[in-house]
Amino acid sequence: MVAVQWYPGHMEKSRRQMEESLKAVDCVIEVRDCRIPLASRNPLLEEMAARKPRLIVLTRLDLADPQKTALWLDALAKDGTECLALDLAKDASAGKKVVSRCLALCQPKIEKMKSRGIKPRAMRAMAAGIPNVGKSTLINRIAVRKAAEAANRPGVTRTLKWIPADPQLQLLDTPGVLWPKFEDPRVGSLLAATGAISDEVLDRGMIAMDAVRIIQQLYPGLLEKEYDAAAGTNPHQMLKAVASKRMLLKEGGELDLRRAADVFLHELRRGSLGRLTLEDPQ
Repeated sequence: MVAVQWYPGHMEKSRRQMEESLKAVDCVIEVRDCRIPLASRNPLLEEMAARKPRLIVLTRLDLADPQKTALWLDALAKDGTECLALDLAKDASAGKKVVSRCLALCQPKIEKMKSRGIKPRAMRAMAAGIPNVGKSTLINRIAVRKAAEAANRPGVTRTLKWIPADPQLQLLDTPGVLWPKFEDPRVGSLLAATGAISDEVLDRGMIAMDAVRIIQQLYPGLLEKEYDAAAGTNPHQMLKAVASKRMLLKEGGELDLRRAADVFLHELRRGSLGRLTLEDPQ
């Protein structure tokens, strides 16, 4: 696996702001990628929000393997953590599902207010997670309007912003934040392959070959069939197969492996290779 690190200065600034803002929130919505439920877990967030009720929302349900998603939901819920997998693009009720789960998590606080004769205020939730995982899209689903800027690339949200998304739930939109060092190179490679890390800082050829290796392990024969490659094709040869199948040639007819890597990553990220989950439950 190629070593990947990406922790620009704005992420450290955002982390400090998020840590300070946690004092004002009642629960945390931790947004992860359904295709990589473990690699998209930010250990810094888990540490910061340890004392807050937490809802894990797995996004990109439409791109993930449905059987493995069910296994992951079971695995994540074993310690009592609330989990939900959503297709934010097609599920019109996604926002209501999140609000309902958050209010259930905050019910003890709501009941405490009532017992003191206080009219319960709107609960406050922080939406947090890695870059390009769908936090802003989730907020827009809850608000039923474009309340947060969303785009299919990392680093769009740069500041913390309170949004009155629902009469019963205020949301704090936060920038996508990683952590300073990936102890396991596989984590960095998975984050890069799924689009959580800026392509500008990556060796996309190496990332593509890492992704090929992982898919070959988890879904034997899938890539060979897709790109007309022979059984046992290694990752470098697979990029050649991608270039040949997609007719990606340099001047003179030589296979363009750089473009092949870009095309392969694009097809992986958009789901053209099928619904794939790149991690099995531990």
